[in-house]
Amino acid sequence: MSRELGAEFIGTFTLVTAVCGAALFSAPSAGLVAVAFAVGLSVLAMAYAVGSISGGHFNPAVTAGLVAAGRFEANKAVPYILAQVLGGIAAAAVFYCILSWAPAGKWNNFVAISNTFGGTGFPLLPVALIEIVITALFVLVIVSVTSPRAPAGFAPIAIGLALVLFHLVAIPVSNASLNPARSTATAVFGGGIALHSLWLFWIAPILGGVIGGLIGKWLHAEYVRGPVNVKRKRKR
Repeated sequence: MSRELGAEFIGTFTLVTAVCGAALFSAPSAGLVAVAFAVGLSVLAMAYAVGSISGGHFNPAVTAGLVAAGRFEANKAVPYILAQVLGGIAAAAVFYCILSWAPAGKWNNFVAISNTFGGTGFPLLPVALIEIVITALFVLVIVSVTSPRAPAGFAPIAIGLALVLFHLVAIPVSNASLNPARSTATAVFGGGIALHSLWLFWIAPILGGVIGGLIGKWLHAEYVRGPVNVKRKRKR
């Protein structure tokens, strides 16, 4: 299992690298589109690179959703989530160092790129609602494109593009978490309101992930049974 956990660490490290690099340095001039594409492309790349080793979760909400969908063993969930959180924090630590050495310029800080609610932003209820909805849809996409009858080899593309879409939708509202490991990584270095808001960005995405997993399990139940029945007929 060590290779699986290593793959999850590396994949989440890459995802949070995309978040931090794009949001801290590119977003002030390129806008939210740069962040959305950086995150989506990072997951697409790492799903192809290490997805065959660990399944390419890189996200506690995805892990929880796949458990709910019956696609992942529940006893592996906690080690996966720990690897994801550590990978995310490690990436954020790298960019905390880089930001501390950055020349004077119009850069964002870790508070600005963290997931928060209240203050001058959207209040708790709409932030929670969008995080639940977009994470449920994201996990539903994952369950659907990895089902036995989905076209082989295209799942990472669909997942990466879906992540771009959901970030474009959610960044103006919640800074687009969908991922408690990502939220934890930036909150550790953002402090203050980011840490105060962090509980919501664990509960809402995981709840959304479980909802998406259960819907996906229901939608694709017949497709899981189909190939098994075919094999049995051939044996007879």
